[in-house]
Amino acid sequence: MSKNPIHIIGGGLAGSEAAWQAAQAGVPVVLHEMRPVRGTDAHKTDGLAELVCSNSFRSDDAENNAVGLLHAEMRLAGSLIMSAGDANQVPAGGALAVDRDGFSDAVTKKLEAHPLITIQREEVAGLPPADWDQAIIATGPLTAPSLAQSIAEATGADALAFFDAIAPIIHFDTIDMDICWFQSRYDKVGPGGTGKDYINCPLDKDQYLAFVQALVDGQKTEFKQWEGTPYFDGCLPIEIMAERGVETLRYGPMKPMGLTNAHNPTVKAYAVVQLRQDNALGTLYNMVGFQTKLKHAEQVRVFRTIPGLENADFARLGGLHRNTYINSPTLLDASLQLKSRPGLRFAGQITGCEGYVESAAIGLLAGRFAAAERLGHAPSLPPLTTAFGALLNHITGGHIVSDDEPGKRSFQPMNVNFGLFPPVEAPKTEGKHMRGKDKTVAKRHAITSRAQADCRQWLGLPAQTAEAAE
Repeated sequence: MSKNPIHIIGGGLAGSEAAWQAAQAGVPVVLHEMRPVRGTDAHKTDGLAELVCSNSFRSDDAENNAVGLLHAEMRLAGSLIMSAGDANQVPAGGALAVDRDGFSDAVTKKLEAHPLITIQREEVAGLPPADWDQAIIATGPLTAPSLAQSIAEATGADALAFFDAIAPIIHFDTIDMDICWFQSRYDKVGPGGTGKDYINCPLDKDQYLAFVQALVDGQKTEFKQWEGTPYFDGCLPIEIMAERGVETLRYGPMKPMGLTNAHNPTVKAYAVVQLRQDNALGTLYNMVGFQTKLKHAEQVRVFRTIPGLENADFARLGGLHRNTYINSPTLLDASLQLKSRPGLRFAGQITGCEGYVESAAIGLLAGRFAAAERLGHAPSLPPLTTAFGALLNHITGGHIVSDDEPGKRSFQPMNVNFGLFPPVEAPKTEGKHMRGKDKTVAKRHAITSRAQADCRQWLGLPAQTAEAAE
């Protein structure tokens, strides 16, 4: 059986995971990463799987949250990204957050040490040559312009794009802890956490209203050459949310619910800014939900009006970058293969999934699919009832085309969510009629238990026993 290598372009989360999965299946891999030969507007290092935005993989709750379920499925599949994340976690309430440098170093070292993986630091300027008969493009949202142009020309479709944003990071020793306090919302304890994993900065009503006005009035970075490019709703700049209404932030990233001021327990904050630990040392904290396109000097001025951050020293200020993704439902088949060129797959954010974990999951699937074909087998698609299958189905055909506007592409980037799963009936309890929240929770549990059972079967793993589930 031929063991020509699979060529993977892009050493981000998706490319790194794809390389690991293919190599673990016994297939040689050449991983092409253009950094440090060519940098990007957002990357700071030449490490593989560098996290350029948040350091959070979001909820790790596999029973009640779709991304937590995806975490669980990836762990079952031997994910490199999840094992590196688990080994480098930092406290973050119910979320899985990681030390970004430790995480990238762990992924890089694992890939460098694998006997079947060769890492080549070079820019691939165009589509893979014909003799790369099994290849994966996992160049992410920051695809080099020359490759992006080649993709557009080959597919006959314009690249789609949206804006993604980065939140600032603050040095812990410059935060005034006489004003701020440690607490997770509702004291929730998560992986590696204690229930006191966030720093909370309280604002009263006057401070909040003044802060919102400062966001609206602040000088923003303009991108005239990208006019018409939409924002991704899951990562809106803080000032865009402020412009949508004075109360918007209080029901979003600045909601005060589930928090009690340790310095003044009888006074409820009108709004709260939360900071999440960004590295294992606990020396850096990022501003949760504070993606921004404010100019750097304005960020320093406006964010220092937040109580407790008057003397904040910023290790990194926020920013905005343009993401690119293809019209996957039109261009890709069910195994992420370009319909017009068998053997060439796409993976990660360029396919139109959003989020670190989702990108890595699609890389995991692409790597498995390519390895199967290299070994002479048809790719085994995950069941639609799994998080893997639900996300894959959204990317490769789960959208609705508008009848009112022929030719209009309705496909948009999306995080994994329960709306992508096939419906399930909530289990009935004799003598009890469930309503509202109880019914929603029961349905989610039914979805997640079905998903994990079906994922284990798809992977050829033994069914989970009742004792192991507890």
